[in-house]
Amino acid sequence: MSDFRAHFDARVTFANGGGLTAEGFRLDLPTGEETQQQIGELFVRHLGLAMVGSVELDGLQIVEEAHKGSRGVEKPPTHERRRIVDLSHVIHEGLVTYPGLPAPTFSPFLTREDSRAKYAPGTEFAMDIITMIGNTGTYLDSPYHRYGDGADLAGLDLSTLVDLPAEVFHLTDLTTRGIPVGVFLDRDLRGCAVLLHTGWDRHFGTPEYLRAAPFLEAAAVEYLIAQGVALVGIDSLNIDDTESGGERPAHTGLLGAGVHVVEHLTRLGDLPARGARFTAAPPAVRDFGTFPVRAFAVIPGTRP
Repeated sequence: MSDFRAHFDARVTFANGGGLTAEGFRLDLPTGEETQQQIGELFVRHLGLAMVGSVELDGLQIVEEAHKGSRGVEKPPTHERRRIVDLSHVIHEGLVTYPGLPAPTFSPFLTREDSRAKYAPGTEFAMDIITMIGNTGTYLDSPYHRYGDGADLAGLDLSTLVDLPAEVFHLTDLTTRGIPVGVFLDRDLRGCAVLLHTGWDRHFGTPEYLRAAPFLEAAAVEYLIAQGVALVGIDSLNIDDTESGGERPAHTGLLGAGVHVVEHLTRLGDLPARGARFTAAPPAVRDFGTFPVRAFAVIPGTRP
């Protein structure tokens, strides 16, 4: 089912005096069939306004657009089974994930042909070797990636990696490269996987992926840490600005606070702003900081 949002200007008067105006406001809609009065009520609910006397909307347009997570706006049940969305890039020989890092190479240890001499007739196996840097495909950074005394992959608590409530921020219409703190202020994020949908995954595997990629601003890093998030994921080249001269405030702050980082996600646009559950668990490797994950989200369905 498509997402719909309302675009409008608003004028609010309060029953106890005073008023409020908004220009170019955008609001999620449950169905896209709401009346102007209903949209006004949703606007009041989203902002948490009290003692409202009247709401007037001007220039109202209803457009098909991904939800951002407006408060008080719920889609009607669709009576669908749960859906699993794969959020990982496929790893293959020769894949360049991050320019300058080596691509994985595959080589056989035991071929199917050679295995036939070792097993009963009709039984054969293949055993292969992959040589790969940990920063390949969609991967998770543990604190050990940034700090020598931080928890390595084997030291991560699975409860902070599996079945996390996902708060997805659809930011494809953001007008700046840096993701500011203001986009996070209207949600309760404690214990959540915060997933940043920038749309940059459309460039994955191309030279454009390297240049002018979206990133998380330092003030937003501090805010997410203070909110007690469990994990932050992004579908971009890096959660930090790689064009800043080597500074890495997001990695430094998040991993220092024990917040996991997942980079190079994909298909975040298929997730709702709220309601999905996110998992990204790497293998338990001792003295290793970064490794690919099969990241995925489960979108619960409703049964009639």
